[in-house]
Amino acid sequence: MEKSTLEKIHCLIIGSGPAGYTAAIYASRAGLHPVLYQGIQPGGQLTITTEVENYPGYPEGIQGPEMMEHFEKQARRMGTDIRYGLATKVDFSAQPYKIEIDEEKWIEADAVIISTGASAKWLGLESEQRLNGYGVSACAVCDGFFFKGKEVAIVGAGDTAAEEALYLSKICSQVHMIVRKSEMRASKVMQERVINTPNITMYWNSETDEILGDKKVEAVRIKNTQTQEKKEIPVSAFFVAIGHHPNSDIFKGWLNTDDAGYLITEPGTSKTNIEGVFASGDVQDKIYRQAVTAAGSGCIAALDAERYLGAKGL
Repeated sequence: MEKSTLEKIHCLIIGSGPAGYTAAIYASRAGLHPVLYQGIQPGGQLTITTEVENYPGYPEGIQGPEMMEHFEKQARRMGTDIRYGLATKVDFSAQPYKIEIDEEKWIEADAVIISTGASAKWLGLESEQRLNGYGVSACAVCDGFFFKGKEVAIVGAGDTAAEEALYLSKICSQVHMIVRKSEMRASKVMQERVINTPNITMYWNSETDEILGDKKVEAVRIKNTQTQEKKEIPVSAFFVAIGHHPNSDIFKGWLNTDDAGYLITEPGTSKTNIEGVFASGDVQDKIYRQAVTAAGSGCIAALDAERYLGAKGL
C-alpha cells in the first residue's frame, strides 16, 4: 500500500441513509468537499419502506425510496461527491486514516463520518420478504399507524418486542404476540406490562410457520414447538421485532462498541474513541432508530467534523 497511490480525501462519509446524506449536506455547505460512498444499500433501510408519514415536511407522506432520492439530490446539489462502493476495511492507526473500498482501492481521509446504519434481523421466510412493505415490517413505530384499529401480529421476546407490542396495543384492536419459548427475554417490568394488557394475546412456545397473503398480509400461520399443532390467525400486519444488527463489523478492533456491536459515541456528540472519526445514525443509535433522529445525528457529525478539521488546521 504505497502512499503515493492513495487518493486523499478531506472528509469521507461512509453510508447513504438519512444520517449519511444529511452529514453530506452540512459538510458540503461547510466547504469540507465530502466524498460519500453509498454502501451495499444506497439510501439505507428507507429504500425498503413504502409510505413514510412521520418525517417532517411531507404533509401528504412520501414513499421511502422517493424520499431518499430527494436526500441524494440535495447532497449532490450542495457539491457532495457521491460514489457507488462499499467500505471493506479500515486502518485508523494514524492520520490520515486509510479506508479500503470494494476490497481493491485504498483512500486516505482527514476525517471520517460513519453512517453505515443497522440491518433488521429477519426470520428468513420467503413470504416475509415478498410481503415486506405490504404488511410486513420491522418497525412498529414507523408503520403501526397504517393498521390503526386492525388486528396485527408481532414476533419477538426482548424489550424492543415488548415496547413495540405495547405501542401497537394503543392503536390496534388486537395484538397477537408470538414468542418462541415459554417465557420472554424482556425485563420483568416489561413482561408484566405486556401480559397485563387486555388486547395483547400471547402465543408461547410458538414460531412463525408462514405469513399468508397474495399481495398483502392476510394472516399468519404459527406452529406450537411442543405439540407441532398449527394455527392460522387473521391479521393485517406482521411485525418482526427480533433485533437489529449494526453494520459495524469492519470497525471492530478500532472503535469501541457495546455488547450488541453499536458504535459508542461521547454523549451529546458524534465522537468515537478515535479523534477525527465520527458516527451517526442507526450504527450508533439502538434506542430511537428513526429517519429524523438519524438525520439529526448526521448534522451533528458534520458539525463535529468541521470543528475538528478547523482546530487541527486541516
